[in-house]
Amino acid sequence: MFQSLFKKIVTTILIWESRIILKRKKPIIIGITGSVGKTSTKDAVYAVLKDSVHVRKSEKSYNSSIGVTLTILGIRNAWSSPWLWAKALFDGAMNAFFVREYPDVLILELGVDRPGDMKVLTDFIKPDIVVLTRLPDMPSHIEYFSSPAEVCEEKFALVRALKPKGVFIYNNDDEKIRSYVQEVRQQSIGFSRYSPSQFTASGDKILYDGSLPNGIEFTITHVNEEVRVMLHGTVGVQNAYNYAAAMAVGSQFDVSLQDAAIALNKFSSPQGRMKIIQGKNKTLIIDDTYNSSPAASERALQTLKELVGVKRKIAVLGDMLELGHFSVREHERVGIHVAESADLLFTIGLRAQKIAESALDHGMSEKNIFQYDSTERLSEELSAMLQEGDIILIKGSQSIRAERITKSIMASPDKAGKLLVRQDEAWLNKP
Repeated sequence: MFQSLFKKIVTTILIWESRIILKRKKPIIIGITGSVGKTSTKDAVYAVLKDSVHVRKSEKSYNSSIGVTLTILGIRNAWSSPWLWAKALFDGAMNAFFVREYPDVLILELGVDRPGDMKVLTDFIKPDIVVLTRLPDMPSHIEYFSSPAEVCEEKFALVRALKPKGVFIYNNDDEKIRSYVQEVRQQSIGFSRYSPSQFTASGDKILYDGSLPNGIEFTITHVNEEVRVMLHGTVGVQNAYNYAAAMAVGSQFDVSLQDAAIALNKFSSPQGRMKIIQGKNKTLIIDDTYNSSPAASERALQTLKELVGVKRKIAVLGDMLELGHFSVREHERVGIHVAESADLLFTIGLRAQKIAESALDHGMSEKNIFQYDSTERLSEELSAMLQEGDIILIKGSQSIRAERITKSIMASPDKAGKLLVRQDEAWLNKP
């Protein structure tokens, strides 16, 4: 009770301070939302803009009312300490009223967990540019919504908050988003992989170092210009979407396609998002442990399926949370994809048992399926089974803490602080 009241008071003060600083400094606001790919797109947009304008982005995946206001005010998360929050609120007030140096552009990741969350944000944030990444048939964070359509409506609220001369940048491959574009009065710019749009990615292919994947490359076309982009250390077609969206945003700041490509070629994808990490026994890990949802899991498994010339493909999958009454069905759907994509399956968590059952029902051998309720035991037994040349995809919702599994089978666990998600002290001390 006290914790809930305290959080409400802190949020109210942070929003009040944010209103003041936004009114004083009037930055250009880029709002990024969607059910998949927000953080990676935000980071790619930042990479394109950082050498051209004074820009600040949301830290990590801080996309709630508190996280967004921390970015606006330029202050740090105090986590669960009342004393540190008192200091943060004081610092926020000082910045709101007195700060002189302030970014010209804010890149804000905006997420929703419950109905009305986006309205709270758009009451004080009026974006100049909105990027809408993807709205899959089964979005993440649906637990408190009555249907996927209600989640979509919540996301569209950000588009409706656009300033009159704002710009809407959207995924043209997403049928739900594409059908909504005709309602948008502001300028609209599409990006895509499979359909024609203003910024189209094509020809994506996985790069290999010997028999092991080490990156991806693709072409992005805008009008009569095209550039080839190459990424190392990550795989997955989602990168093509993220980069196409980032180049579309860059065009609004007169960043050429070529300059954007140069910036993105130096860019390193965020931790926990299809990152390639060297594993024990000359194996390779695809670390996708930041979070999990049905759409993201299916895309990750599709990438695993497309890898060629590797020894064994191992999927390590944890519970997908916040799915409400859709949970059983969606875990079963992921199991179908596992049967088509992986040679071995390791699951962690009660809900993920449905992934295992579905994989078994769709042709995966029972001897290749292993189920656990402890990350420690899973890590120990997985480590003992690894063979040279194995590819291991690791994915699970945040609360599963699947990054601990990744750390246990990394070739260099001493690099976990740099390569993995949730390695700061506050997270490491959580049970």
